[in-house]
Amino acid sequence: MTISEEPTHDCSDETSYNKPVNITEQNVTPTPSVLSRVNSFLRNTTGHDVHCFASFDAFVQRCMYRPVDGAALAVARALFGLAMLIDIPEERGGGDLDLRWGEPRDCRFPLIHSMEPLPLPRMGIIYGLMWTGAAGIMLGYRFRLSTALFTATYWYVFLLDKSAWNNHSYLYGLLGTIFLFTDAHRCWSIDAWRKPPPDQTVPFWNYFILKFQFFVLYFVAGLKKLCREWLSGYAMTNLSYHWVFFPFRAVLGAKLTDLLIVHWFGCLFDTTVVFFLIYGSTRRLATLFASAFHLMNSRLFYIGMFPWVCLSQLPLYYSFSWPRKLLPRGVSKTVLNNEHIQEGDDCSLEVKERNKSSRNRRRRRKWSMCAMLAYCLLQLFLPYSHFLTQGYNNWTNGLYGYSWDMMVHAWDTIMIGIRVVDRENPDRVHYVEPFAFTENDRWTKHADMAVQFARCIERNIHREAPALHRPNVTIYFDIWCSMNGRFQQRIFDPNVDILKAPWSPVEPVQWVLPLLHQFSGLRDTLIRRKTDEVLGWSNHSDVLFIADFPGLTLRNYVGEDLYNVSLTVLQGTVRYGASSDEVGTKRPSVLLQTGQSTSLPAGIFHAVETIGPEPSCYMYTYVNRTKELEATRNDEEVKQQPAMLPLGEEFLHRWENFVRFGQHVGNSLLYELYGVPMPRRLKELVADD
Repeated sequence: MTISEEPTHDCSDETSYNKPVNITEQNVTPTPSVLSRVNSFLRNTTGHDVHCFASFDAFVQRCMYRPVDGAALAVARALFGLAMLIDIPEERGGGDLDLRWGEPRDCRFPLIHSMEPLPLPRMGIIYGLMWTGAAGIMLGYRFRLSTALFTATYWYVFLLDKSAWNNHSYLYGLLGTIFLFTDAHRCWSIDAWRKPPPDQTVPFWNYFILKFQFFVLYFVAGLKKLCREWLSGYAMTNLSYHWVFFPFRAVLGAKLTDLLIVHWFGCLFDTTVVFFLIYGSTRRLATLFASAFHLMNSRLFYIGMFPWVCLSQLPLYYSFSWPRKLLPRGVSKTVLNNEHIQEGDDCSLEVKERNKSSRNRRRRRKWSMCAMLAYCLLQLFLPYSHFLTQGYNNWTNGLYGYSWDMMVHAWDTIMIGIRVVDRENPDRVHYVEPFAFTENDRWTKHADMAVQFARCIERNIHREAPALHRPNVTIYFDIWCSMNGRFQQRIFDPNVDILKAPWSPVEPVQWVLPLLHQFSGLRDTLIRRKTDEVLGWSNHSDVLFIADFPGLTLRNYVGEDLYNVSLTVLQGTVRYGASSDEVGTKRPSVLLQTGQSTSLPAGIFHAVETIGPEPSCYMYTYVNRTKELEATRNDEEVKQQPAMLPLGEEFLHRWENFVRFGQHVGNSLLYELYGVPMPRRLKELVADD
């Protein structure tokens, strides 16, 4: 039996779409040569002819439900399942279940604010079910149940914590959902071995929807890079110093490599690669570039299995039967069984005997395609839907995860101030360590997470206070961030009580301070010039650029390990003096205007207040004594360069995660079944190790 990827005649259709079309009878004006060229182009790019798009019925029956070999889809299914088996103990946090979900005081950031994680033992069972589902996907065992199990548990864990979102974790959930509705188990699976299907074909839409999802991943990511922030090279600075860029750096230099290779080529690649993969003449070259791109990303970033998932799906753009060409001689390569209708069979009897069930099947197919097209439109709409969910917007639009704006925004956070004030006694002020109840600072850039974090701090205060003396507190955040090399500035109004601050997912957040765009243009001029000047003083001198709003005051502390510290005003007017936190200091305040500077003593607090109607910007320059001493010690020691390809260390790290993951799941089962106490590590001890 031969393998055919051409459209197979489906006798269930009311119209024989394989019947030759008489152009003269239909009074079609284009010449046969034009039509043949269009057909040739469509076949080369989509694998279909123009008649597939003549009507919606033709699109559904002849195009989307055209039976094709399921071999390539089966390989994609198995590789995706394998990737998830590795990802769950690693990036989903399965190896650190006790650290991630075991501390009841830790703050969570669920999408639905009322969601709460289950107790640690049950979270361990959730992760065990997720891993079991991924194994079922890979093996094709009870495929529908396994995929549903993986998808449901994955989305539950995903929605529990927005602070862990990124684009590829969102992609994994989408791929799991897509596989749930496909027939990826009809070929090379335990299900197909236990109960062989009539044939090993799948509807063409199974391939189409997967390729469309990766089209959205690449193309929208490329469109998001068509902005000044990316094309000017602000997002990924100094990435060219990584060893993977050495050949480019040797020819172009570091700055041009950052601009031309990292930023410009990255944008061009994302925007065009899928089109080159679709077109047969450029497919192999595009595959080479895509493979190099993802392999480089696997070395550049800690993004888990994302590069490998993308690599595993590249073969989808090749022949549906390409895996069969790898089978050894003597192995059956049959796709269709003898019961399948062969080309040229007389279907007139079946046409006459069509009944209500066949019409219902056609109707179900059309509704299925409507659902698929709605999903496609949703995927194109969501990255640009931020005008509806304005409560999640800040300096950037929306939550990081479903927008495909990968690597476009680089954040640098220098200070996180959390001030807790007793309402009944305002003189009682306490400061909370920023990482006491969370492991990352994603919440510092999003108003919705800031509200959740403030309420979590309040709950923890009430939990530890006596029941009859629970304090009534206010919480203020003073957070300083820089985005893409701009001045450090506040992101939230430091005078707003976050516990009482209004927030709605559909309304703009009034207490998020705007990005000071008037200073953005100074990145290429003043900031770059001053940075080069200060760094030229010594190997341990540094500079910090600050911008602030009128009427607001920065209270800062100069560490005792810093010397030669100075404050220079670049634009605007500020008042400098001793902070109210400093006791016994009688140093008078000084007004500083553009171009003026003053030296700062070490070991005390000071205050810098912006005066006048306009924002100010200024800079600190200093020399770090601690870095000088470390450099002296390092000169005396032999420096050990990190390995370029630490594959052994990575494998060992993943194996340790997997072993701990198995122990956590096993301990969870023992606790739930027999009440055996579940051991849990302490974060402080793990951090010390």
